[in-house]
Amino acid sequence: MAKLLHPKATAVWLVDNTTLTFKQVADFTGMHELEIQGIADGDVAAGVKGFDPVANNQLTQADIDRAEQDPMARLKLKFNPAAHDEEKRRGPRYTPLSKRQDRPNSILWLVKFHPELADSQIARLVGTTKPTIQSIRERTHWNIANMQPIDPVALGLCKQTELDAAVQKAASKRAAAGEAMSDDERRKLLSTEQSLDMPAEPRIPTAIEGLETFSLSGSDDDEDDKKEDILDAESFFNLPSGDDDEEDEQP
Repeated sequence: MAKLLHPKATAVWLVDNTTLTFKQVADFTGMHELEIQGIADGDVAAGVKGFDPVANNQLTQADIDRAEQDPMARLKLKFNPAAHDEEKRRGPRYTPLSKRQDRPNSILWLVKFHPELADSQIARLVGTTKPTIQSIRERTHWNIANMQPIDPVALGLCKQTELDAAVQKAASKRAAAGEAMSDDERRKLLSTEQSLDMPAEPRIPTAIEGLETFSLSGSDDDEDDKKEDILDAESFFNLPSGDDDEEDEQP
């Protein structure tokens, strides 16, 4: 959808050169009606030069005349073929300079935990190029030894909804191709909300848990045997009863 160029400057021109109502100018420029009133009073946009929408191919004079005669009429932005679909231009996502150093780490995370994603999907998620993704996949990147996989959502390079949408798209493609997936791969292809709603997997008792249960459920006979062993050991170290002292007293 095409947008109006210089809305505040356009509002200044319309207030100075037409008899349109404040509401008509506000609806056309996307501003508040009180702002338009402030422009008319000189309190808002002081020093801003008016931008002629007719000369710049954004509005027709016939449309202005029609709106001046009918206060309920609304101005319509003139169709500009050059600006059509300008928001749908293809290209890598812009990444701030402060986060570009973490972009290879996020690519490594996506390659490691979501290998089903295509290079084009990863490029759109984090704003990179296919040669960079390929070098990380093949581990030929110049800094691969110092890279650590980091979630791109945690780095702020993409949104969780965007990542889930890409994963779901990859899942549908694999399902359409008839490729078999393991349980781990199927869980990875689920979105965050679906993963949280899944029931918990049953736990398998470990050997330590079995030993703990066995020790707690032991019989009292075992404890008695241990006590008897301890008593026998102590009796082994008891001193003699005193017969040696009587022998020493004899002449």
